[in-house]
Amino acid sequence: MAELNINIGKITDNIRKIGNFLASRNVQWSLITKVFSGEISLLEKILREDLLKNIHSVGDSRLSSLKNLKQVNPDVKTIYIKPPAAAYAEDVVKFADISLNSSYRTISKLNDIAKKMNKRHSIIIMIELGELREGVMRHDLMEFYNKVFQLDNIEVVGLGTNLGCMYGVEPTYDKLLQLVLYKQLIECRFNKELNLISGGSSITLPMVDTGMFPKEVNHLRIGEAAFFGTSPLNNELFQDLNGDAFAYFANIIELEEKNIVPDGVISDGNVGHAVDIDDLERGKTSYKAILDFGLLDVDKDSLMPVNSDVKYVGITSDMTVVDIGNNRDSEGKTKYHVGGKMAFKPDYMGVARLLNSRFTEKIIVS
Repeated sequence: MAELNINIGKITDNIRKIGNFLASRNVQWSLITKVFSGEISLLEKILREDLLKNIHSVGDSRLSSLKNLKQVNPDVKTIYIKPPAAAYAEDVVKFADISLNSSYRTISKLNDIAKKMNKRHSIIIMIELGELREGVMRHDLMEFYNKVFQLDNIEVVGLGTNLGCMYGVEPTYDKLLQLVLYKQLIECRFNKELNLISGGSSITLPMVDTGMFPKEVNHLRIGEAAFFGTSPLNNELFQDLNGDAFAYFANIIELEEKNIVPDGVISDGNVGHAVDIDDLERGKTSYKAILDFGLLDVDKDSLMPVNSDVKYVGITSDMTVVDIGNNRDSEGKTKYHVGGKMAFKPDYMGVARLLNSRFTEKIIVS
């Protein structure tokens, strides 16, 4: 069974560093744990008082994961980071202290459920700023807030936006300044105070670092930087964060010298995904290793071989074939053998999928 190694020490170090950095800039943040897929054994390692002291809340996009967050630490403030489905309003109010919303119909349902539970549910209203994902259209914003402010069991704690997650629209000073202006207009018109301007995710961290960040924007939702050390803005390490908290090791279950080009009539009945055939390679051979993971576990594009000489040949539901050339190192020694392992560096989506795979062993290291 292939295995995913998770270095909790490097992750907690990242969380601590981000907390200190944002506290020094007077920015609150939510730690977004969705990459952990609600795995209790992992959540127990990070929902510690010493790590939570500089964290506003802990968030996820799955209600089952929020339930596990509360199970591990009932006192942690939780935030549901996507617009809820109205059908699950009861669980949202039960397990999320705050939710991000963009539909009045859903918010009204949350209000009804909160009233039945004799509690108030806090929300951040998301605004569409160009990413074309969730968000109230700007021309509807004032009327939207007007209706929501009339709901007795809903507390509007702020406004926010999502940038960079779908089309990759970059957060800019001008984009985020729009949030500040909307906050001022809403507070002035309705005589209400909005405590939070949630200005984005890990993609926004470099802006905070360079000072190109409106000081009124006071909340971020951080996941990737905490677990992978990177910002999606440039896919580079942010400051001195750790970028190697996750490592994936696949078992070599076969290794043979084989033809580079397959032999026979190629039909449309294949179930795998293979590289394109180059007829110039016909008659040539190379060493190919078969590994014990497949499409049911992870997308190969989410795994980068640690050895740059390793090339993907194809992947099926439960096995992957890679080309390892002549299987010799610079000194002429054999590099790989059956029974050995091959190392990969997984990206964010790779880890998220592997943690959901029943066929991957998860090993926590410190």
